[in-house]
Amino acid sequence: LRATAPSSNMADSATLRTRKFITNRLLSRRQMVVDVIHPGAASVSKKDVNEKLATMYKSSADLVFSFGFRTAFGGGKSTGFALIYDTLDAAKKYEPKYRLL
Repeated sequence: LRATAPSSNMADSATLRTRKFITNRLLSRRQMVVDVIHPGAASVSKKDVNEKLATMYKSSADLVFSFGFRTAFGGGKSTGFALIYDTLDAAKKYEPKYRLL
């Protein structure tokens, strides 16, 4: 599954692509690798990534957790990981406390 959406509130022309999408029913979440293409910008904030993923996957932004972003050498592309929980209770149960803040 590959979802692509050009950004409106992110940096000028940042694009999100998801790959390795898995529905993890045991932990009641969806998990994926996120590629952010942001030419000409240093990086994109995780808040913007969370909001965009929430709209792409019809969820709310407080259920989306993104982390582990690494910018490719030369810039322009970052890759990280994202989790979208089904409920806030599941997120509080399985997410580490430092990520819930």
